[in-house]
Amino acid sequence: MASKTPPFTIQDDTDGGDDLRMKYRYLDLRRNAVQKNLIFRSNLAIETRKYLAEQGFIEVETPNLIKSTPEGARDFVVPSRMNKGQFYALPQSPQTFKQILMVAGFDKYFQIVKCFRDEDLRADRQPEFTQIDCEMSFVHQEDILNMFEGLTKHLFRSALGIELSDFPRMTYDEAMLRYGSDKPDTRFGMEFCDLTDVAKGKGFVVFDSAESVIAINAAGCAEYSRKQIDELTEWIKRPQIGAKGLVYVKFEADGSVKSSVDKFYSAEEQQVWLERAGAKPGDMLLILCGEDEKTRKQLCELRLEMGSRLGLRDPQKFCPLWVVDFPLLEWDEEANRFFAMHHPFTSPKPDDIVKMESHDHTLLKSMRADAYDLVLNGVEIGGGSIRIHDRDLQARNFRLLGFTPEEAEAQFGFLLGAFEFGAPPHGGIAFGFDRLNAVMNGANSIRDFIAFPKNNQGRDMMIDAPDSIKLSQLEELGIRVVADKQ
Repeated sequence: MASKTPPFTIQDDTDGGDDLRMKYRYLDLRRNAVQKNLIFRSNLAIETRKYLAEQGFIEVETPNLIKSTPEGARDFVVPSRMNKGQFYALPQSPQTFKQILMVAGFDKYFQIVKCFRDEDLRADRQPEFTQIDCEMSFVHQEDILNMFEGLTKHLFRSALGIELSDFPRMTYDEAMLRYGSDKPDTRFGMEFCDLTDVAKGKGFVVFDSAESVIAINAAGCAEYSRKQIDELTEWIKRPQIGAKGLVYVKFEADGSVKSSVDKFYSAEEQQVWLERAGAKPGDMLLILCGEDEKTRKQLCELRLEMGSRLGLRDPQKFCPLWVVDFPLLEWDEEANRFFAMHHPFTSPKPDDIVKMESHDHTLLKSMRADAYDLVLNGVEIGGGSIRIHDRDLQARNFRLLGFTPEEAEAQFGFLLGAFEFGAPPHGGIAFGFDRLNAVMNGANSIRDFIAFPKNNQGRDMMIDAPDSIKLSQLEELGIRVVADKQ
């Protein structure tokens, strides 16, 4: 049978836009570049299973129809026909089930598993995604980090022929101080330099009224034109970033200093800034100021942008990093309560457990978690923690998170009950499998490594889903449709 003319060119450099290629995904999948990605993904899954099986892990499938929980992202819910008015939820992760498996005596579990989150989408997110989900009993943090550093090295060796050296470690506090991010891209330097003590109190009201004044040193950028600096200023002032302005200090090749704040600071005062930042002739400082936390986030975005513009974020260079000692809790001003930084089952550091009885917010915010993230080239590809395995400690943590005893029992009574029968110390990690594939191949979007991805509106363009269903189906589910009033 003769083929119709394809709606776009089926070759690596295709002329088809995203939506068109997703609508005709069966044609897009014929392209060599897409097939290569999916073959890579298949091989990575096989190598994952081989490595973990050799380490004594067993693969156990956990349910896809579970109950909704109030923590974390928004759930996808599924109405029950046989229990009208009640709903299943699709799992955001198999967290409680893998902990139950540890209680049951399966000391090393893994699963390459589908997870679901009803959240706003971007290049590295999909409503359904895949995790390498793992849990181990009778372990400390060090055991988990060593085991899964080994897995990562194995995957790079087998899939890319790359030998990774041992992964450095950095505390959360250090990462925020040096890079303004808990997932720093360490392929390049440009670390933060705090100028607050030497920049304030000189009559420049913008700096004098700021909590923090922080700079990065853009090596070799003193020759930037005024037009380039203005363009960079507009970039940092976009709503997505939200900075109010940008101060620059050029260390000219002849050793002189030129800046946007010359009338407030002498050349000698600015020279102190340059020396503190390790600037050399030909470099330029880029400075932001304001509330400390907000300024660090904004400067992190500027650092990454400058890294990209200067060609410092080489996709063929891989710099893995363990970030450890995360805060246990984070305060939400809008909800007026604490949320778990990772999830409610994360164990606090033993030395910090005593702080749980405090009513001092500052003390509670200082509590550290036995939690860790694996970061690769500025992308979090894995995260996990040592879990709480004691019923009383878990109940105390629920109380900190605003659960009443009745709410905790209703939501997680099965887990609390299981702990009463002897739960071993345990912990685990989950890798974002789609992200791992993308980062290993220097790709920006995880969609390139998913056979049938959704678009940014969460739609499957090929099968046109989600879609409406028949009224009779809704009636079977006990769902009453109320007509919109115009």
